[in-house]
Amino acid sequence: MTTLSDPPQGSFRLSMLIYDTRYRSLTFQAIAAILLALAIWYLGSNLIQNLRVQGLDIAYDFLVDPAGYDINQTLIEYDSQSAHWRAAIVGILNTLLVAFLACVTATVFGVFAGVLRLSNNWLVRKLMSFYVEIFRNIPVLIWILIIFFIMIAVMPAPRAFRGDEPDATMLLGLFAFTNRGVYIPAPVWGPGSLVVVATFVASIIGIFAYRRYATKLLYDTGRLLPTGWPSLVILIVPTLLVFFIMGRPIGLDVPELGGFNFRGGIQVGAPLIALWFALSIYTGAFIAENVRAGIQAVSRGQTEAAAALGLRPGRVMKLVVLPQALRVIIPPLISQYLNITKNSSLAIAVGYADITATLGGITLNQTGRAIECVLLLMLFYLTISLTISAVMNVYNNSVKLKER
Repeated sequence: MTTLSDPPQGSFRLSMLIYDTRYRSLTFQAIAAILLALAIWYLGSNLIQNLRVQGLDIAYDFLVDPAGYDINQTLIEYDSQSAHWRAAIVGILNTLLVAFLACVTATVFGVFAGVLRLSNNWLVRKLMSFYVEIFRNIPVLIWILIIFFIMIAVMPAPRAFRGDEPDATMLLGLFAFTNRGVYIPAPVWGPGSLVVVATFVASIIGIFAYRRYATKLLYDTGRLLPTGWPSLVILIVPTLLVFFIMGRPIGLDVPELGGFNFRGGIQVGAPLIALWFALSIYTGAFIAENVRAGIQAVSRGQTEAAAALGLRPGRVMKLVVLPQALRVIIPPLISQYLNITKNSSLAIAVGYADITATLGGITLNQTGRAIECVLLLMLFYLTISLTISAVMNVYNNSVKLKER
């Protein structure tokens, strides 16, 4: 027996693609997709034909030619005789390095400032408001240049660390802060060092597991376990034990002054520090507003109920307010991470060799392959942006409010 709401019975007809509501939306979507594909094919073929007429065939064989230029800071082996593709890889790694560091520190600054903006202390609240309003209303490029020039003008030159010129001293005998950058000890890996590193990684995983167990126990039974000193013990004790058991396989290569510059260790160049710190404090001001909005989106009754149970203000913020505020904080936070990655392209202003400076700058000028280089730049930024968005959306789905 059929009703008026049942679809008509019978064989499939082509007219149903237009008049049947079960297929109509799919038909229009398919037509739109076909038209879009045809438009892209027409524009692409037209571009290639016009370029061919001008003698500008798109080709990427230039990537295997020697680059012919040096890069001041690299994470992999590179010299002027390396190929252009390797110079591009160096630029990609440099971009990912400064983007990762800036995302981490900007999050710390933003959460710290966002929470303190709601402090009951008038002075603290106004100081955080001053930070937010000052840093987010001045272009990030200006902050990059200011920090870079301050480092050059204020920090001592490497020659000031000579024994006969005690104008500067190394911090703890290990770290040197100069106008060329910061020199830090480099690890020297010996036999058995992999075991120590694996233990350290396992300790970090153990900290997260313990803190998650402590939180679950608190929610289930109301029993409060300490998390501060146990986390510190889990992080340090196992690694130290394995370090001495394996015969101290990891050493330090301490930077030493030789000639006009330091030798040994790791140099964190002034351009990297300026770019990293500027992106962090600039984006941290925006994240602080996101955090403040997320906290204020949580009902005040939640805070009052938690305080009525005897929880201290710090634990109320950590266990009650912030977990609920994350569903408001995370979506705009994704946009801020994307902004950090794209704003890192301003690195060329202070001579930091990111992907825009290498592939989109020197390589483009030397080879004249502007279209190919720009297409590769677009592909890189699109890929990294989609990756960040996908990862953060997975995390956002895990913390969002679950409907019953």
